[in-house]
Amino acid sequence: QVQLVESGGGLVQAGGSLRLSCAASGGIFSRTRMGWYRQAPGKQRELVATITSDGDTNYADSVKGRFTISRDNAKNAVYLQMNSLKPEDTAVYYCNSYYAYIRVYDYWGQGTQVTVSS
Repeated sequence: QVQLVESGGGLVQAGGSLRLSCAASGGIFSRTRMGWYRQAPGKQRELVATITSDGDTNYADSVKGRFTISRDNAKNAVYLQMNSLKPEDTAVYYCNSYYAYIRVYDYWGQGTQVTVSS
């Protein structure tokens, strides 16, 4: 069983920055694909960014050039550096751990609120 704990959310003005962190326990972190997703009120959860065990990254078009995902396998942690924040980035941000071998292992954190004021 993998447990994920996010931190770093908060209230920031438009144009500001935040850094989200996700600490993972259990499982084999270095083999998992880690990701950040977000869900705004009244909307479906959407992909923000993912990073594979090899360090390959993928971003939603809406955050490319502003957000950076990274991981530290020694610390079992994944990060999301968010710059040039916009009000439309306001959402609950969730950390995800995904590993598929014979079966799918898919885990979520409890989420952290990010609010960007205009």
